Formats: sequence, structure tokens, C-alpha cells
Amino acid sequence: MADHGGGGGCCPPMDLFRSEPMHLVQIIIPIESAHLTASYLGDIGLIQFKDLNAEKSPFQRTYAGQIKRCGEMARKLRYFKDQMSKAGLTPTPKTEAQGDINLDDLEVKLGDLEAELIEVNANSEKLQRGYNELVEYKLVLQKAGEFFRTAESSVVAQQRELSSDQTPEESLETPLLTDQDSKTEQGKQVKLGVLAGLVAKGKSMAFERILFRATRGNVFLRQSTVEEAVVDPSSGEKVEKNVFLVFYSGERAKSKVLKICEAFGANRYPFVEDLSKQEQTITEVSGRTSELKRTIDAGLLHRGNLLQTIGEQYERWNLLVRKEKSIYHTLNMLSIDVTKKCLVAEGWSPIYATEQIQDALARATIDSNSQVGAIFRILHTKELPPTFFRTNKFTESFQTIVDAYGVAKYQEANPGVYTVVTFPFLFAVMFGDWGHGICILLAALFLIFKEKKYSTQKLGDIMEMTFGGRYVILLMSLFSIYTGLIYNEFFSVPFELFSPSAYVCRDTSCSEATTIGLIKGRDTYPFGVDPAWHGSRSELPFLNSLKMKMSILIGVAQMNLGIIMSFFNALYFKNPVNIWFQFIPQMIFLNGLFGYLSFLIVLKWCIGSKADLYHIMIYMFLSPTDDLGENQLFANQKTVQLVLLLLSLIAVPWMLLPKPFILKAQYNRTHQGESYTPLEGEDQSLQVEANHDSHEEFEFSEVFVHQLIHTIEFVLGAVSNTASYLRLWALSLAHSELSTVFYEKVLLLAWGYNNVIILGIGILVFIFATVGVLLVMETLSAFLHALRLHWVEFQNKFYEGDGYKFHPFSFMLLGDEDE
Repeated sequence: MADHGGGGGCCPPMDLFRSEPMHLVQIIIPIESAHLTASYLGDIGLIQFKDLNAEKSPFQRTYAGQIKRCGEMARKLRYFKDQMSKAGLTPTPKTEAQGDINLDDLEVKLGDLEAELIEVNANSEKLQRGYNELVEYKLVLQKAGEFFRTAESSVVAQQRELSSDQTPEESLETPLLTDQDSKTEQGKQVKLGVLAGLVAKGKSMAFERILFRATRGNVFLRQSTVEEAVVDPSSGEKVEKNVFLVFYSGERAKSKVLKICEAFGANRYPFVEDLSKQEQTITEVSGRTSELKRTIDAGLLHRGNLLQTIGEQYERWNLLVRKEKSIYHTLNMLSIDVTKKCLVAEGWSPIYATEQIQDALARATIDSNSQVGAIFRILHTKELPPTFFRTNKFTESFQTIVDAYGVAKYQEANPGVYTVVTFPFLFAVMFGDWGHGICILLAALFLIFKEKKYSTQKLGDIMEMTFGGRYVILLMSLFSIYTGLIYNEFFSVPFELFSPSAYVCRDTSCSEATTIGLIKGRDTYPFGVDPAWHGSRSELPFLNSLKMKMSILIGVAQMNLGIIMSFFNALYFKNPVNIWFQFIPQMIFLNGLFGYLSFLIVLKWCIGSKADLYHIMIYMFLSPTDDLGENQLFANQKTVQLVLLLLSLIAVPWMLLPKPFILKAQYNRTHQGESYTPLEGEDQSLQVEANHDSHEEFEFSEVFVHQLIHTIEFVLGAVSNTASYLRLWALSLAHSELSTVFYEKVLLLAWGYNNVIILGIGILVFIFATVGVLLVMETLSAFLHALRLHWVEFQNKFYEGDGYKFHPFSFMLLGDEDE
């Protein structure tokens, strides 16, 4: 299979029609040039290496230490990126390298930068914590000072009040207690302790209740709300807090208050009752706060400069580390020679890339000053190669649609070639409205216009999917405009674009033209549906008949294309059994029934007959010998139908019976007398072990059952798949009717009220309904139905899709995702 040429001798050379011819290559690389060789091969990205050390764990491989080093450097780079994002900095886009940097030097540099950044962050955090504590301390001093000043002023006021109420013989100097009484009371005096601090505003009520209960009311608590949120020294987050003062008596009460403060996360600060000392402390705290603020600002400036320096080189360093890690991952897949002087690599590459690979090997040998060059050789194997299509940004999205069903087997016919046209066309058949098509076209052109910007950004899942299919959406919109012109619908409104309508009114008054009817008075409308059909009594029967028959014609044509593709596959892979016992009977069966139906549809359109096609097809099976009568469309129609019916019946056993017996005869002829495997030559030790499909026992029963299932599936599928294409008619009708409902029952209804407000509301409802239902939901619905028609009805006729994709070792595919 690997010997097939690019065109196979039977098909035109097309990049997408068949996957690129591949071959298995072996490269023997001297150990001293292995790193540079892998680097140059990663630059060209045209070889998929095989893992020759699959039995070894990652830790047992040769370059496990280097991968660990690269992983550690990648961790440091992620740390730098996280710090830059916190600082609001973005890495500078990739620029031309100012000079090559050694991995060892980079490792040392990253280590030094990480240590410096960690130290700067630790110092900054410590200073910030101290600054936040001083800010809180200052607030405590200010708010608590207000408590004491208020208390002092109230005491002075009380004394003045008492002095004014005194008797003439009493004065301020008169003692309140006699000497005997004062001596007695001095023994009972208790000194009160005070604790000050801040507690979160949300916890203040609970804090007060717990204090009251724990001390049985033997404390005096005062709280004051801080107007602005303060930064908590412990968490570093802004929190709304209250300043509190707790007056207590005794060490036992103090112990309880301290424990409660600790439980509530309240920050306590030292406090003196002397007002003069409070003012002095506030002045000292303000000075220390200003000094710390300047120190913190200087530290942040230094940190910003450090991160700016890192950001200028970040992309370059990150790319280098990723490249090095991918190189060592690749080298770990190679087997090391017994002499430990060279590495042996095996992998798949396109045939056209042979010269590029050899040039890369030669350059690596020269640049690494190796005395021995790498040896490049091609291995012969029966193993199935990977599938590789050379796509561009336009064809890639269509190929992705096909690959989502299954990756093409090596060099089988690729449905992606036809999907470029058929997929948007089938979508447009269901979405035919040139007004809606223009809206989607504008969205697609916007995505294409922003292509460079969006391709470098991380988008959301839905937006990324939409952006990836921008060229699919572009073609879908263009085809929708085309089919909309055929249906003559612009937001469900018909226009006389190409000429006046062919139909005129019966009388001059033209009253009730849509109900009484029109007569043909001009030449036939040149392109699409005549606008006179819209709104008439015959609109639905006419459009239903047209779209239903059109769906059958499109479906039969696409299924025929699928069967023809199976012929080209069989021809390319030199499989005459599939041509004679699969392609030919399938073509006879499908076209003997539904091809004939398509022929009758076109013939009826051409001759204007009123024959009932339902009756013809049903009685072609039930009573094939009965006279057709008025349903006869051409001479000898009954004879033709009998012949087609017989051929269709013969095609079923033709598909079922001969192929299993022919395959068994081929197996017996191929393996007759084989008891030993012949030697392949002296290079057998270097060849990859082929799969042993050819030596497996032939199970006739399995082959026969498989062919039986395949036959039944095709026979039943010919009916069900043809019926499945009627979804084109159903969705087209649904789209048209929904559009008509939104236009007539929303826009025209609002217009009829002659009220600006109602009209504005009607226009808004019409816009949102059109965008939400018709441009989003209907687009998605038509897209999914077109996808199903391609995957099930079209591709199952020829497409196996059991291959695997070509994943080359390429630096272009490293990606930007975090590891």
C-alpha cells in the first residue's frame, strides 16, 4: 500500500483527493549531533517519530534528567508569568532574537531572577504588613482618643453643672466624703484595664454578645465604625472594620477578652489613656507610616523594573524551553545503539519531504562538527501509514468536518474535496433567504477581517469554534443568498428583481388577486420563483411539490456520487472484486428505483404531465404488469419498469453471494502450501514488524455475515437515505414559514397600529426574533442536518474513516497552553 504513487494512475493529482504518499524512514544519528538534528527536523516539521522505547517508563529513558531540568525552568517561567499578570504587565510580543542563548546560561539566569523576585516579594509583603498594622494602629489611636476626649468633656460638663447647683457654703474644694468615709472607700477601689483594637464589622455584634456572656456583663465595650475599608494585615484584603475599646477588671476577665479577640480575628494594639501621650504616639506612627510608604513604593518600582526586564525576554525564553523539552521528549523515543555512540530513529514522513529531511541532516552534521554523518534510509513495511492532507486556512475547516466523523484511511478518497461545495449548498437549501444570508455574510466577513487579531487570542469555546469555521460560514452565507434568490425570499418578502411577474390580474380592478387567481400574461420569470406565488392560495402546494422533488433529486445525485467514489477507491487499490460485486450492483439497485424516480420527476417537469408519481412507484412493485393508463409518461414505460425492477431484484443476491466465495478462493490460492515464512533479505532485522493480517485464519462465516449485514444495510439504506434527504424540504419550509410569521404577525401587525411606540416595540421584537431564532437556532439546526446528510447518507457509501492522523514533530505545533 505504501508503494502507491501520488495519483494512483487513475485519478487526477489533487492535494485533497488522496492523502500524501508516505514512507517509513530510519535515521541513524551520531550521539554528538542528535540534539541539533532533532532541532532541525522540528523546524521543518515533516516527520512523525515512532516510540521505540515504549516498554520503558519515562524515568528509565536516556534524557529523563534533561526533561526534568526543562520542566523546572518551565515552572519558573510560569511563576514569572503569574507575577506579571498580578502586576498588570503582559509579556512583550516575540521579536527578532538578539542572539542565541545557551540552555545552561538560561537555567542559571532564571534561578537568579526567581531568587531575586522571591526576596523582593517577601520584603514587600513584610513591609506592607507592617504598613497596614501602622494604619490600623493610627485609626485605633484616633478613634479611642475621641472616646476619651468625649468622656473628659462630659465629666467637665457634669462638674460645671454640679458647681452651679451647690449651696453657698459649699465649693469645689469641699470634699465629697469625710476623711473617715474616704478611708473606708479606698479599700474598695478597683483599677480598670483597657484593650483596644479592630474587629471585622460583620462580626462586631457577635463579638459584643460573646464578651457580655463570657464575662457576665463585667466589661464595658465601646465601638466606632471606620468610614473606609482598611487592608487587613493578615489576609491583605480590604475589610470593613470597627474600632473597639474594652474596659475590664481583673486578670481573669483580661484572659477571657484576649481569647475572644483571638477567636474573632481581632487585631489588638497598645493603648495609653494619657491624652498627651496619645498625641505623641499618633505623630510617631504617622512618621513611621510615611517612611514605610516611601520604602514600599521604592520596592514596587524595583519589582516592576525587574518584571519589565523579564517580560521583554519572556516569550523568547519560553519558546526556547518548550523547544528544548520537545527535543528531549523526541530523543527519548529513539533507541540507543549498543555501542552508545548513535541513536536509531524510525518514523513516517511524506515522500515529497525526503529531500528536505536529508538537507536538514546534512546541515546538522556540519553545524555540530560531527565526523560521521547521519544515515537516512527507507524501510519497507506492510504497516498502515498515517493520513496527511496538505490543507490551508480555507480548506482546513472543511477537512475538520470530515475528520470529526473519522480520519480517512491511508490514501482512500477524501470526501473533504466535495464537502467544500456540497456542505454549504445543502445548508443553503434549508436556509434559503437572501436577507438572512446577507446577515450571516456580514458576520463571516467580520471574523475574516479580524482574523489576525483573533488568531493570537484565547477565545471562549463557542467563539473559538465559530472563528475556526469562518470560511465555512462564508460559503454557507453565499450559497444561502443564491438559494434565497431562487426562492425569491428576503426576510420572507418577494421582490421582482429580474423582471416583472409573469402573472397579471384577471380584471382591471385586480381585486382579491391572491384568492380569485391570476393569469399568465408575460414571459416566464427568468430566475427563481415568480413573486406572484407568494401569498397566493397555491403557494404551499406549489412550493411543497417543488422542494420535495428537488430534495429527492439532490439526494439521489449525492448518493450516486458516493457510490462512484467507491469505484475510484476500488480502482486505486486494485480491488476488482469491489468493482464487480459492490459498485455495479449498488449503482443498478439505487438507480433502478430512485434514479428512475428522479428521471420521472425531471420528465414530468419537461412535458407538463399530470401523472401521479406516487401511484407509478407504488404499483411498480405491487402490480408491475398492470396498464399505466393516464400515468404513462413515455412509450414502453411498463417494459422499462419491469426491466429495472428485475435488475434491482437481481442486484441484491449479486451483492450478497459472490464476494465471500471469491475472497475465500483468493485466500486459499494465496496461502496454498505456505508452511514457512520466506526470508526477506539481509535487511530484515532493520524492518518494522508488519501486521499479520495476511496470516490470520480466514473465517468464511464472519465474512459472509459481514457481507449480509452490508447488503441489508445498503438495501434498506437506499430507501431510508432517500427519505432522509426530505429534511431539505422540511427545514426549508419551516424556515420560510417562521420568517413569514415574524414578518406578518410582528412587524406588519405593529405597523398597522399607527403608533410610534408600538412600532418601535414591534421592530425590536422582530429583530430579536430574527436574530435569536432564524439566524442562530435555525442556522445551527440546518448546520447539524447538513452534517448528518454528509456523515450518514453520503460518506457511508464509500468512506471507511478508520485511519489515523499524521502528527509530525514540529515546533509550529507547540501551542501556547500552560502545561
